Amino acid sequence: MYSQYRSEAAREECFAYLDSRAAREWPVASEARTVPTSFGPTFVRISGAANAPPLVLLHGAATSSLMWAPNIEALSARCRTFAVDEIGDFGKSVCEQPVRRFEELSGWITELLDGLELRGGVNLAGLSYGGSLAADYALRFPERIGKLVLIAPGGTVLRLSPEFIARLVLAVIGREKGLAWVFRWLFEDAAREQPEWLDATQEQLRMHMRCVRRVLPNPRVWSDAEWRALRVPTLFLVGGHEKIYPPEKAVRRLKRVAPQVKAEIIAGAGHDLTFVRTAEVNRRICEFLTDSTSTST
Repeated sequence: MYSQYRSEAAREECFAYLDSRAAREWPVASEARTVPTSFGPTFVRISGAANAPPLVLLHGAATSSLMWAPNIEALSARCRTFAVDEIGDFGKSVCEQPVRRFEELSGWITELLDGLELRGGVNLAGLSYGGSLAADYALRFPERIGKLVLIAPGGTVLRLSPEFIARLVLAVIGREKGLAWVFRWLFEDAAREQPEWLDATQEQLRMHMRCVRRVLPNPRVWSDAEWRALRVPTLFLVGGHEKIYPPEKAVRRLKRVAPQVKAEIIAGAGHDLTFVRTAEVNRRICEFLTDSTSTST
């Protein structure tokens, strides 16, 4: 049977690693649930009051639901949070059917929401690759989504910068040294302010590269017409030091083609904004989700 894990032993090693990290880092009580989907069983961490508004969280590439550990306490105080291990990536979800086209992941999200009995008015938030997934789903199925939070989504707004792509290629060639080099560049604020976080993130990525065959389709950049067609109330956050694309250019494009999107820059952070500017990111997300003036158009 197909799996994103290279072997059963690799899967068990990663699961043990994730359980150990969760025991140390996840700051709130949570219910672990596995939802069957046609792509494979999907693991979800559920926190917050059962009657609170639902908020589904999608993580960045080569990470897991534990990426939301710095944010989950504040978000779960306002919402019923569902932190998902995305199918086909590092995490406790096991992909049993290869994902060949990006739009297939929207079908997986629909199955996941149905399995969680979240039928409509669901708030959806995603970072980086998870932001691309969230955006694509909201465009395709706006009737299922209440509000949308996009944190530096990959593609979607702008093409990835040539420097970012070049550095990734060099990092792969350089292996261990290359990985440390590109991380210090991509997460410059975390490298300066939270070097222990950077070390832990590199450790996780090393395990991912050793144990997981991550073959997921890349997101694309939306056309102006697609951005204009987005009718779900949307918050776009990007760090002022973002490297995957120029943050000011991304915000300018959204203000020009999608003025209905609330686009904001977080100063003093880059792609690590949820870690180095946690309180500000949490505040802006919570204010947006509870703002009654932000409604569908």
